[in-house]
Amino acid sequence: MDPTREATLDGYNRACRELTGWLETATLSDLRRKSDGTRWTNEELLFHMVFGYMIVRALLPLVRVFSRLPRPWGRGFAAMLNAATVPFDVVNYWGSRAAALIYNRHRMNRKLQKTITALARRLERETARSLVRSMPFPTRWDPFFTTAMTLAEVYAYATQHFDFHAKQLSLSRSDTQPSI
Repeated sequence: MDPTREATLDGYNRACRELTGWLETATLSDLRRKSDGTRWTNEELLFHMVFGYMIVRALLPLVRVFSRLPRPWGRGFAAMLNAATVPFDVVNYWGSRAAALIYNRHRMNRKLQKTITALARRLERETARSLVRSMPFPTRWDPFFTTAMTLAEVYAYATQHFDFHAKQLSLSRSDTQPSI
């Protein structure tokens, strides 16, 4: 297996361990506490971190399609999405709050495991040629989106997103130690 693919899968497995650790050790009070630097609670932020992996599943077909279209189409699509950043931010915030009611502390771990299992299976079937397919991305939507991203970068994005938001959790030090 190539190093990039292996690093992505290692990141997926680490994210699962870390989420399990947080959910096993955090109290209800810990999960309801506001996170650092966001308007979400810790539980809502944990779901948002899981949601990053769910989003990757939706992005993969887009990259496959747009990588086959003329480049101006992809740039136009990315520009349109960038223009819709304000409504996207509102939906992103409220969507994560609402979804955390369903994929709460009791269900989000299972959702992450199922999502990562599906992503890992798909990644293992990707060819070197498919992993370099790329499309333009809306850079205003996420700090980890670049002007053009390959399929390999999209697979890796979810863990970058997870790690970034993990630093915003306001769980006590002992709560953040993953169980192994």
